[in-house]
Amino acid sequence: MTIDLMLSLLGWSAIINIGLLMWWFLWIIFAHDFIYRMHTRWFKISEEKFDAIHYSALAFYKITIIIFNVVPYLVLRFMI
Repeated sequence: MTIDLMLSLLGWSAIINIGLLMWWFLWIIFAHDFIYRMHTRWFKISEEKFDAIHYSALAFYKITIIIFNVVPYLVLRFMI
């Protein structure tokens, strides 16, 4: 696997993952009540706990994207 191929793979992976993160964030911002109602049909959780779970999951996903996609991409980019 060449460095150019790795750069392409990591770059597209980062773009796709950031897109998913933004999609999730926008759903939570603009359709919060709808999503909360859907989740409370399956799970008995308070709105505060629901918000905390999603906030924590968004933060974890963002950190994971940075660690596994963005940082390796930047390292390879600086190596060239």
